[in-house]
Amino acid sequence: NKAAFDGKSLDDVLKALGSASAEKSASITLNAPDIAENGAVVPVGISTTLPASQLAIIVEKNPNVLAAQFTILEGAQAFVTTRVKMSQSSNVYALVKVDGKWFVTSKEIKVTLGGCGG
Repeated sequence: NKAAFDGKSLDDVLKALGSASAEKSASITLNAPDIAENGAVVPVGISTTLPASQLAIIVEKNPNVLAAQFTILEGAQAFVTTRVKMSQSSNVYALVKVDGKWFVTSKEIKVTLGGCGG
């Protein structure tokens, strides 16, 4: 979804993904360090007990906020791990889509060395 990856804010991405908002959920776990020494390789994991069809990672202060999007096959465990680039300290959001509705949780990650510089 090019429009989602071109989004500059959480609202832009949600709109491109077909939703006006996301509901906070305690059923989503966002595994990431509190402090990332190198913003070029920040490990992030999402897991949920919800019957998710999609997962997404948003880094609020990155130039393009949607860092990753995953499709979860029916019956598969909703769990992903990846590494994202972060240009600076930022809130990171884990989005989970269930039956056409998005749910979210977030965490602030402090970055000591940015990874999105040119």
